[in-house]
Amino acid sequence: MKVFMIGGTGLLGAQAAKELIERGHEVSSIALPPLPQGAVLPEQLKIDYGNYLEMSDEQLKGYLEGCDGFIFAAGVDERVEGPTPIYDLYKKYNIDPVKRLLGLCKECGVRHAVILGSYFVHADRIWPDKNLSKYHPYIRSRIDQENTALAFVKDGLDVAILELPYIFGSQPGRKPVWVFLVKNVMMMKSVTMYPGGGSTMVTVKQVGQAIAGALERNKGGSSYPIGFYNLTWKELLTIIHKYLGVPDKKIITIPKWMFALTGFFIMLQNKFKGIQSGLDMVKLADIMCSELFIDRAEGSDSLGVEEDDIEAAIGDSVLLCKDIIEKGTETLGMKGE
Repeated sequence: MKVFMIGGTGLLGAQAAKELIERGHEVSSIALPPLPQGAVLPEQLKIDYGNYLEMSDEQLKGYLEGCDGFIFAAGVDERVEGPTPIYDLYKKYNIDPVKRLLGLCKECGVRHAVILGSYFVHADRIWPDKNLSKYHPYIRSRIDQENTALAFVKDGLDVAILELPYIFGSQPGRKPVWVFLVKNVMMMKSVTMYPGGGSTMVTVKQVGQAIAGALERNKGGSSYPIGFYNLTWKELLTIIHKYLGVPDKKIITIPKWMFALTGFFIMLQNKFKGIQSGLDMVKLADIMCSELFIDRAEGSDSLGVEEDDIEAAIGDSVLLCKDIIEKGTETLGMKGE
């Protein structure tokens, strides 16, 4: 299969390219420069550096023509904050590009597409009483992204949405999403205070397998909740403590109201700065204090995702975060960070 990807140098895109090439597929990509220092890409990956948002339809069709598959591994996540309404930013980077690119895919005869999304959409689906799309612009945008993508499922285009959860693993030179968490844990010297609850988690390698599996196996339009390892926050923090060199550090579970109160002050600070977060930091307590677990049979198994070492992947992420915090190691962050 000949595959074109947006975002082939990113943490997930690079892993997907590696997996696909190992399976015998041909992969080309557009990505924003520069390549993170120390990052290694597959030799067979054909990469052009540039901003696809600034390219004409004809330029993009030049990449898509003759391809069997397309992967959208770009966009922004909930870490990115901006002016109110923040939804407009997510629409610009996550929704509008999908609508444009899938339209071009159909014009060029591409038959299989994979869009990297968020497991918050799955959370909204299984917890309708929490009204997540009402309170969280980011979650609403991801739901709208899915609906936009699935609207193209006709006339021979298969579309798979991967609802991705917490992902662990590192890419040299690229800032992990976990710097904020690790920094907070390091700042709490004697004990680590965190709410009850937990999340499903996967490794970067497993995401690469899920992307490749979705291209090869998906038919029609499907949303795949991707989960493999269900860990409570206490279990996750125990692993983080181990790699920070404080394995005996005590963990205290704080009540939901205390987490929500912290979120309230964060929102006040953001309001003072004139920015908005994609997540309502008070209502986020409803998610963080719950167990957002996903059985691997709901999506991972059908896409051929295999066992991996989740503890080692968490450790890799933690150690890179520690180097960034303590040594000032230079890394590339997400656009808008």
